[in-house]
Amino acid sequence: MDKIDLKIVKCLQEDAMMPVAEVADRAGISPSPCWRRIQKLIADGVIRSRVALLDPAKINVPVNVFVSIRTNQHSLEWASKFCRAAAQIPEVVEFYRMSGRVDYLLRVVVPNIAAYDDVYRRLIKAADLYDVTSSFAMETIKYTTALPLHYADEAD
Repeated sequence: MDKIDLKIVKCLQEDAMMPVAEVADRAGISPSPCWRRIQKLIADGVIRSRVALLDPAKINVPVNVFVSIRTNQHSLEWASKFCRAAAQIPEVVEFYRMSGRVDYLLRVVVPNIAAYDDVYRRLIKAADLYDVTSSFAMETIKYTTALPLHYADEAD
């Protein structure tokens, strides 16, 4: 990726619906080459998808719950069963396998504590868990889906 590609992805991270003409103008090129570059970024997998970011409060899921899960079972069969089940829960919007004391970390979005309790029950039904710790976010200080681009030129 060159500097023009970085300008293009910066624009699209800000607003994936930005018109190509505006992206091109910000990147300092004309619209046709800009469109071709965007298509190449998609084909190369740099741009994985274009999505709409919704306001959680306006769709009644304003509560973020960070769920730390520890297990005492580390077989591939257990992990596969648990990961499949947890990934199918719509309220689980992020799901990571971790190093350290916690085996899995989930971010769950729900309207309230009662709704989280329902998610919790689905999680513990899915697999035998050693420890589940839930932390409710009191305030969102920073939230972005934009990745830092200043490392991109070091990726080669």
